[in-house]
Amino acid sequence: MSQTDTPTFAVIPGAQVHRILQGREREVTDLVEAAYRLHGEGATVNPPSYFLRFPDRPSSRIIALPASLGGGNRVDGLKWISSFPENVAAGIPRASAVLILNDHATGYPLACLESSIISAARTAASAALAARALADGRAGAPRPRRVGFVGTGLIARYLHTYLVGTGWEFDEVAVHDLFAEHAEGFSAYVRGTGTAARVTVRESAEDLIRSCDLVVFATVAGTPHVEDPAWFAHNPLVLHVSLRDLAPEVVLGATNIVDDVEHCLKANTSLHLAEQATGNRDFVHGTLYDVLTGGVELPADRPLVFSPFGLGVLDLALGKHVYDAALAGGELAVVDDFFHEMRRYG
Repeated sequence: MSQTDTPTFAVIPGAQVHRILQGREREVTDLVEAAYRLHGEGATVNPPSYFLRFPDRPSSRIIALPASLGGGNRVDGLKWISSFPENVAAGIPRASAVLILNDHATGYPLACLESSIISAARTAASAALAARALADGRAGAPRPRRVGFVGTGLIARYLHTYLVGTGWEFDEVAVHDLFAEHAEGFSAYVRGTGTAARVTVRESAEDLIRSCDLVVFATVAGTPHVEDPAWFAHNPLVLHVSLRDLAPEVVLGATNIVDDVEHCLKANTSLHLAEQATGNRDFVHGTLYDVLTGGVELPADRPLVFSPFGLGVLDLALGKHVYDAALAGGELAVVDDFFHEMRRYG
């Protein structure tokens, strides 16, 4: 939009977001990779996330992620995402979100998108991208064939979809959750995809970790619950998506790759706790951008952990893609007269 156009504002519901992104795992992962590369090149603005917490609801929070994405398809915006774990018992998803896109030239809001799907897709695409880059860059280590999921919610489902959708093949899919019904539900979902892999439910996180060479943490843990580095003696690749599962002892015994150092080492993440314990950040070996550009070595003789805080620029990249696809397809639902006072003097 040029500065002489009359601004318009659209609302894009979740069903439309789903239609545009469904089955396009490789395309979405490419979009996420491009955003990571722009971020690594300094072509983004990604301030710290702001956490709104509640004294009467300590397990819940709402997070604001402002960001600006440069490159050839520039856009600014804000993701506003809530995490209310008690929702699950009430039969609705833990997380809900909206994404506001702002025109880069004028600052006017372009659209409000239902964003729980965008958030899940970018999280899964980020993990799938990291899994590929880290596995390919790890000299002397075979590509993992046994994947285990600790935590079996929507994010785990998206992660499985994106791993398979970007070419991963597994001999076994192991599952562990504190709630047996969730583990069984996720197992049934995996079997329903037609996978040839053996699907097993593990009674403990230790059993799962020791048996898998690719471990995915997708829990709502607020403090570390995996404390023994010996569980990782076989040097698995770990996608630590939920960020707070691993004790500092486990972090300090691993090769640690993050998406952004400043973002990951705050808010009492496992890496933040490791920094507090040691007084330094020497245990952080590089970023995903470093891996993508060949700037870091990945030894095979210790666990390899990827910890992504989740950057707002990734949500912007996917949100702008959805907006552009809806616009190009003539499916953009514009709210008439959303902007009313458009003349300075009436």
